[in-house]
Amino acid sequence: MTRRIKRGIVYWAFMAWIVLGLSACGKQEPIRIASKPMTEQYILTEIIAQLIEAETDYKVEITKGVGGGTTNIHPALMKGEFDLYPEYTRTAWLNVLKKEEMEKDDQKLYEQLLEEYDALGLTWTGLYGFSNTYGLAVRQDTAEQYGLSTYSDLAAASGELIFGGNPDYIELETGYARLCEAYQMEFKDTRQMEIALKYEALTNGEVDVINAFTTDAQLAANDLILLTDDSVFFETFDAGTVVRNETLESYPELKGVLEKLNGLISEEEMQQMNYEVEVNGKEDKEVARQFLEEKGLINN
Repeated sequence: MTRRIKRGIVYWAFMAWIVLGLSACGKQEPIRIASKPMTEQYILTEIIAQLIEAETDYKVEITKGVGGGTTNIHPALMKGEFDLYPEYTRTAWLNVLKKEEMEKDDQKLYEQLLEEYDALGLTWTGLYGFSNTYGLAVRQDTAEQYGLSTYSDLAAASGELIFGGNPDYIELETGYARLCEAYQMEFKDTRQMEIALKYEALTNGEVDVINAFTTDAQLAANDLILLTDDSVFFETFDAGTVVRNETLESYPELKGVLEKLNGLISEEEMQQMNYEVEVNGKEDKEVARQFLEEKGLINN
């Protein structure tokens, strides 16, 4: 082999090394999405991730079930260990901003969240359309027998009914006692039971009313009714996406994709998706994909 040929081989090998190096430098890291340890959050992170990958060339990486939820996810977000995650407005208000007084007006609270989160280098890109908050549930037959559709209706019939709730809620100063005082409810009896047993007790007729969360999977069953909080006793915990401002700058298409989720999910739809995973045993990834297909955001 001549010296000229050897020099040529070395030259082209060097050029290939430079090209590969530049290509690697320009390669974007995946968008890192976190979730709290609950079915609803697993589904939401899958919805976000699948929509991002369908709409852009960005890659995503999901970390599901971060222990401690907001307590550990928010600091990790601030450090840049995660890029975004689903959060709830009043959880952010209480646990991140450390507000002692609860702002009753949802719009004012959200506007202040936007302002104070921006100062932290974070953005709320919008709200999904549902709230996961406390509620009261009864069986269909109970609702029909006593004409129940609101909490005020329930108060009028409470003397004939048995209330069932988990110990934390029954004993919480701002929970059961405060609810009864606000609506002048006086139940025939009150029974404490573990969270996992509440719905079974309700459907079996052991109790007539239980405290619930408005997107609980079991509420998707046709024989259960979530009553209307007509005096707005329970504050709303609206769900939405929190993302780092630096991430939005690094991934310019991301904000528009996340905004497509605004107002997209109703409480009934979230209930049903939770039900499909927790009761029907479907994978959260499958349920998320089916939802996006039904909304016309990704193709079959």
